[in-house]
Amino acid sequence: MYFEAELKGKKYKIDVVEQKSMWRVSLQEEGKDWKHYDISKNDYKQAEQYISFLFGGKSYLIDVIGQDTEYTVFTRNSFRAIKVFNDEMLLHESLKKGGGIGGDQELKSGMPGKIIEIFAKEGEIVKANKPLLIMEAMKMENEMRASRDVKIKEIRVKQGDSVESGAVLIKFEEP
Repeated sequence: MYFEAELKGKKYKIDVVEQKSMWRVSLQEEGKDWKHYDISKNDYKQAEQYISFLFGGKSYLIDVIGQDTEYTVFTRNSFRAIKVFNDEMLLHESLKKGGGIGGDQELKSGMPGKIIEIFAKEGEIVKANKPLLIMEAMKMENEMRASRDVKIKEIRVKQGDSVESGAVLIKFEEP
């Protein structure tokens, strides 16, 4: 299960893979390398609305309350506000911004998908809210739009390409 989270202004990518005897949890703070952790299923318990596990020789009791992207997590005697974006929420945020989580100088894929159609051309000036391309993700065709007036510097994909989450699709420059 892949998702992204934001805690105290820092963005993280999280990937959790269940294996026979453990969970492999991979974390990447924005701008840093991935860190990988293994949590044994023998050290994990779930009860009603909380989970308990041992990690790094310490015991953690975690209770999570929330909806959409806003969650409150109680652990180690403190509450923490966390924004969590699963695949569907990443797609929503990506489309609201006219692209994936990333800078204003490029359009990134918010999740894996396939490029269906490209409207923009290199060197072209595209006005805010005009369509740049259509990408199929989660069995839906999604029109990705310019979040502001931009000049197309480079188109890094072509129709029919499959792209991974975070892939740069189009680079911009000031018009």
